[in-house]
Parts: sequence; C-alpha cells; structure tokens
Amino acid sequence: MSIKKVTQHPSQNENLIFERSQPGRVGYMLPKLDVEEMNIDDLLPADLRRTDDLDGVPEVSEVDVIRHFTRISTWNYSIDLGMYPLGSCTMKYNSRLNEKVARIGGFAGLHPLAPETDTQGALELIYRLQEDLAEITGLPGVSLQPAAGAQGEMTGVMLIRAYLDARDGEASKDRRVMLIPDSAHGTNPASAALAGFTVKTIRSTAEGLTDLDHLKQLCDEGGVAGLMLTNPNTVGIFERNIKVICETIHAAGGLVYMDGANMNALVGVARPGDMGVDVIHLNLHKTFSTPHGGGGPGCGPCCCTAELAPFLPTPRIEKSGDKYVLNYNYPESIGRVKAFYGNFGMMVRALSYIYTHGAEGLREATEAAVLNARYVSKKLAGVYDEPFEADCMHEAIFSHKNQAKLGVVTLDIAKRLIDYGFHPMTVYFPLVVEGAMLIEPTESVGRSDLDAFIEAMIDIDREARETPELVTNAPHTTRIGRIDEAAAARKPVLRWKKEIDSMTHSA
Repeated sequence: MSIKKVTQHPSQNENLIFERSQPGRVGYMLPKLDVEEMNIDDLLPADLRRTDDLDGVPEVSEVDVIRHFTRISTWNYSIDLGMYPLGSCTMKYNSRLNEKVARIGGFAGLHPLAPETDTQGALELIYRLQEDLAEITGLPGVSLQPAAGAQGEMTGVMLIRAYLDARDGEASKDRRVMLIPDSAHGTNPASAALAGFTVKTIRSTAEGLTDLDHLKQLCDEGGVAGLMLTNPNTVGIFERNIKVICETIHAAGGLVYMDGANMNALVGVARPGDMGVDVIHLNLHKTFSTPHGGGGPGCGPCCCTAELAPFLPTPRIEKSGDKYVLNYNYPESIGRVKAFYGNFGMMVRALSYIYTHGAEGLREATEAAVLNARYVSKKLAGVYDEPFEADCMHEAIFSHKNQAKLGVVTLDIAKRLIDYGFHPMTVYFPLVVEGAMLIEPTESVGRSDLDAFIEAMIDIDREARETPELVTNAPHTTRIGRIDEAAAARKPVLRWKKEIDSMTHSA
C-alpha cells in the first residue's frame, strides 16, 4: 500500500497567491457598460502604457483570495495575542474604544480639502488635543502636523535653527553644533544634520547618565546651538541632573530639545517644560495608544516654549470667539512639514485615550508602566547581566554577557523567545551596551503575562547552560527557521517569476 505524499497543507505551507493562480478564474464582476466602448488607443497614449510582460498576474476566485490571506493573517503575532516587550517603542494595547471613535463617520469620512466652515468639529478636536498636550508637557506652543516621531524630531530641531537665526542674525552661522548623548536614538543625528548642524557626541557615565563634565567641556568649545536629549534616556534611566543640563546649555546660548519617545514614563507625573526643556516631540502613536508599527501612520506633534511658538509650522489651529480657524499669519514659521493638518485619525485616537483616562488615569498608566519594568528588572537580575545599577523607569536593559560565555548571544535569546510564544525584545540597542536587550512591558501587561515572560527568559538561560545548541539554532516552531535578515533586507526578491523555485523566492 502506497501513501500519497502531501506537498501542500493549506495552513502550514501556504503557497504564494501567484502559485494559486488557475487560468480563467475570476474573483470580480464588472457592471455592464452603459457608454460606448472605446479603443484603448483613444483613451491612453501609447507612450504612457506599460510594455513589460503582465503574464503572471494571479487569476484567482474570491474564495481563493479570502482563504489565502486569512490563513496568512493567522501566522502574525499581534498585540491582541500577547505582549510586545520592545524597548523604546511603547507597544501598548490599543483600546477598541479609540478605534470606534476614530471610525465616527464625520471624522473618518471628512475630506482634507473641506473648508473651515464644514470642519469645525475636526478643528475643535485638534485644538482640544493641542491644549491637553500643552498641559501634559508644560510647553504652550503645539503643532500636530508632523507625521510620527522622526519628523516631529526634525521639526523641533528646525525650530531651534529658525529661532537662533532670528535671535543672532548673521552670527547664528557660527552656532551650528548640536550635542547628542552617545545613547541617543539613531534619528537624532540625522535630524540635526538635515537641519544644517554638526553633531558632537556626549559621553555617558558608568551610571548610564549624561556626563556633566564632558557636556561642560563641549559647551566651552563654543558654537553650541543646542542639545538633543532623551529623558528618561535610552537605557531607561531618568536624567536626574536634567535641570543642571538645561541650565548649562542655556548658559552657552543654546536650546534644549527633548526626544519624547519615552514619555510613557512621565505623563501625569512630570512635565519637560518644568525641567527647562525648550522643545519636545511626542509620539501619539506610542505614548497615547494609537497603532504602532507596520510603517505607520503616526503622529509626532511638536511642543515648545512661547518664545519658539512663532516658528511652528503653519497653518496653526486656533480659536477665535466661538469658531476654530486655520491661521497662516506667522511670517517666521518654518512652513508646512506635512500635507493638510497631519494624520488626523491618530489625533482622534489620542484624544479619546486622554479623555478616557483623565488626569488620574494617565498618571496611573505611567506608574503601572514603570512598576512593570522594574518588576521585570528585579526578577531577571542576576540571571542576565545588568549594565547599570540605577532603578529603571519604563524599560529595563540587560546584556548577554552571562550567556555569551556559553556561546549564546542576544540574537539567539531573541530567536528562542519566539518558541515560547513571545515577540522578541529590542536587541543590540542602545549601542553603548554590549549585546543589549531592551525590554519595555508597558502598562498594558498584567502580572500573569509578566511572570510568563520572566519564566521564559529564565528557562532560556537554563537552556544556554545545559543545551546551548537548542538556543543557538532557534526558532524551532516557526514555519520558517532562522533566516539571514541582513541579506533579506539588502537583496529582497520583490517580483515573482514562474521559473524561480517556490522555496527560494519571497513575496
């Protein structure tokens, strides 16, 4: 008796949609033409028509499409399934209420070119969110235009540039140095360079804090335009000398930009404006619980002092009597940085999040985020090397030093976590920590989930000591084993061809 070999299982070895193609299958139906049919030559000039071979466009039925993509969707890890312990990314649960509010017809269906008279509700929402963010940060000037963190960051640096040019005139060209700590987010130097600044790096101390002596030394060298500082910093520690840092920069004639990526540790507890910060960006798609990841969309509002406010992007959403208006009359503005008014859907979700929590709820969320991170930090202390002794804020950082002695490194630990059902933590960042593992549980995670994650990390350490090859060859339970991510990113196969073996191409 022979057993037929099964070459494809509909949920385990899903072929590409191209490979499911069957000549003649159609998944759509067009209405009968109610106008005279025209020749293609009369509709579209030949020089505008593509000439490449379109053979290979999949011919599939509706049920083929639905089942194919539904099956693939079940392979995805999502925040609805479990925690994302990604440090400096604040991957919290996105409340369904926020999604419901964002889908209100008057908001979701509003055309971006609609006149002010027809958009009063949307403009009021933006205005209210601006007011709330000003209160949360302690900085009165707010623009919601920037589309996510990196653009909000660049906007903040552009504000500094514009302010210095207006203040110092021709002499401002001699003030073009931006100081950035060695643990900064990678986009910080890029934003500074785009705004025309030269970057000088500030060393960190053995405690993981900004080196004040080195900061003062760099300020004494002159030409300082400002400082780009993340607080809590990228190793998860609050810069307790923040006021001294701000005073030092101000005394040197510069301004302080704060990267707000880690505001999940401060909202409702401390305000950057009260610390001496001049400008900050926020990530509404992180701190205020809107969808994060997958390439966007995002919202990275820029908040600043009253002195910097005239330079914010236009139009500014303002209240005039009982009406809300778009004010373009700011001659010193850096101009528009985003089409229309920014990613409006993110603003709806963020305001819903703020209103749902209220002042006490926002503070409680912050305290829970810090508590969760410290719980992880204490439970894994001794198992994994801790590069800094200070209590962490919203994220805990570890090194692979203990496991590296056994031949197991950070990437191996991250891959093995997948077998335990968890999305890996942030790996090899920040660069100042050897084999860094940055873990941010957020306030969304309950104790049982935290304990399960901690237990998995402890089990992986035990495996590293007893059966290291189990970790170094992970993951074992995924449909695709360990791949070369660098090669996949640098040499992606983006177009399917029939002659390519189905095991070697990628969609």
